[in-house]
Amino acid sequence: MDHNDISVGLDIGTTKIVAMIGRKNEYGKIELLGIGKAKSLGVHRGVVNNITQTIQSIQQAVDEAIAVSGVKIHEAIVGIAGQHIRSLQHSDYITRPNSQEVIDQSDLEKLEGQVHKLVMLPGEEIIHVLPQEFKVDGQAEIKEPIGMYGGRLEANFHVVVGQVSSIRNIGRCIKSAGLDLAGITLEPLASADAVLSQEEKEAGVALIDIGGGTTDLAIFKDGIIRHTAVIPFGGNVVTEDIKEGCSIIEKQAELLKTKFGSAWPGENKDNEIVSIPGLRGRDPKEITLKNLSKIIHARVVEIIEQTFVEIRNYGHEETKKKLIAGIVLTGGGAQLKHIKQLVEYITGMDTRIGYPNEHLAGDTDESISSPTFATAIGLLMKGLNDKEKLPKVSVASNVEEPSKEIEQEKEKSVLPKRSIFERWSDKFRDFLDNAE
Repeated sequence: MDHNDISVGLDIGTTKIVAMIGRKNEYGKIELLGIGKAKSLGVHRGVVNNITQTIQSIQQAVDEAIAVSGVKIHEAIVGIAGQHIRSLQHSDYITRPNSQEVIDQSDLEKLEGQVHKLVMLPGEEIIHVLPQEFKVDGQAEIKEPIGMYGGRLEANFHVVVGQVSSIRNIGRCIKSAGLDLAGITLEPLASADAVLSQEEKEAGVALIDIGGGTTDLAIFKDGIIRHTAVIPFGGNVVTEDIKEGCSIIEKQAELLKTKFGSAWPGENKDNEIVSIPGLRGRDPKEITLKNLSKIIHARVVEIIEQTFVEIRNYGHEETKKKLIAGIVLTGGGAQLKHIKQLVEYITGMDTRIGYPNEHLAGDTDESISSPTFATAIGLLMKGLNDKEKLPKVSVASNVEEPSKEIEQEKEKSVLPKRSIFERWSDKFRDFLDNAE
């Protein structure tokens, strides 16, 4: 099996860690070779807080994926979330020495490199620099400046920033689990790749990924990422509340939530009751579904309202920034009964549940195209796309040698796309090596 076209996505979540091994089939869809899941014990609200347990969980997930697929893996693309993530807008420009030459990839890199030098708060590091639109000599709203003439190139950037220590801890866990870090991606961006269509990104859409420990938000408009945020609570606070409100243990609360829970309390009759076995010789507890739904409702409303504040911060009320495609819900929390209706009711925006099945090969198991795996599939896609951008090593030696210029042109077009990230990855790897 050719290992060059295989990639691994590793979603380190608060409730579960998922490793996915896959490659692209001849139709460009993703064929999953193996998937491994492990309960995540060392992560709280998206941030690693117990290194040893996280390493064990990662190893368990990776080993399971390897066992299923029979493929040995060495590196993974990892998602990052957590309450320490923030994003900011930044504009920057470069003046080109020769405006008689057309703008090429190296100019964009120079500009992007300049943004990477921004001075951050102590203990913070830039994770992504995402160009939004460019201006060439004052001409605005240019999406692709390559090939244009101009002396001054400027751009607005969406800069995603995270805590150095949290990023290092993730790197440390990956390393100790015997893997290399092929790259780090913001989780809402990965989920967005997996569940949003290009039309939605053009029209304007907010992706809300409700995980166990965090709720991630990514907003797109005109095909460009406009706003990202990580809200530091998710499905786990709902379970906590059920546990407290009904005085039952966490496992039972989680089961109640997934089996009988609903985000809309109106539909339960007063006489619907669930009986829960008591702890060791105690009497069973009787819980009305109406109460259960009331508890869930209160918490979910809070999560959605927090997220809606972020959508408003982006400027959804302005005509030019209106999100025509509304909201897409994904992540484990999107499986809660009636959550779509509740979100529509609170925000007044069209809502659908996002399933990551569009990019998967046709014969993929149903259970894998559930919203729970959106992030892992998105990370896997990112890994495969990064690999495609790498120059292919040609095997056939008897083929006529292409001319030097074509080769150079090719290299120009292939390499730079990844090089900024590569440079960052290398810097990051050195940083990890020195840290130990």
